[in-house]
Amino acid sequence: MKREQRLTEKNRFAAVYHRGKSWASGPLVMKAYPNRSESTRFGFSVSKRVGKAVVRNRTKRRLRECVQSMTWQPGWDVVFVARSSASSADYAQLREAMERLGQRSRLKR
Repeated sequence: MKREQRLTEKNRFAAVYHRGKSWASGPLVMKAYPNRSESTRFGFSVSKRVGKAVVRNRTKRRLRECVQSMTWQPGWDVVFVARSSASSADYAQLREAMERLGQRSRLKR
């Protein structure tokens, strides 16, 4: 993922969590908040409830790949929160859940 597409700052995550709108679908929760840039930035939150480090990292890699394979509306900060069921979900299930979230939020082109 390119640097300008990453959401890394703690205060940006906090803004998305506290002021953003939220949608849920299966193993994922999506939170989004408008930003002032031309691009959409993505962050991922996978807690220890999902599993050990290997499982959490695999889940984040799958989520990043799902994001890269889709086209998103510009100008948003988006955080995907993995629920505990995300550890047993394969790539196709995560992508399907992400597509549903993108359509419901109207952020997916």
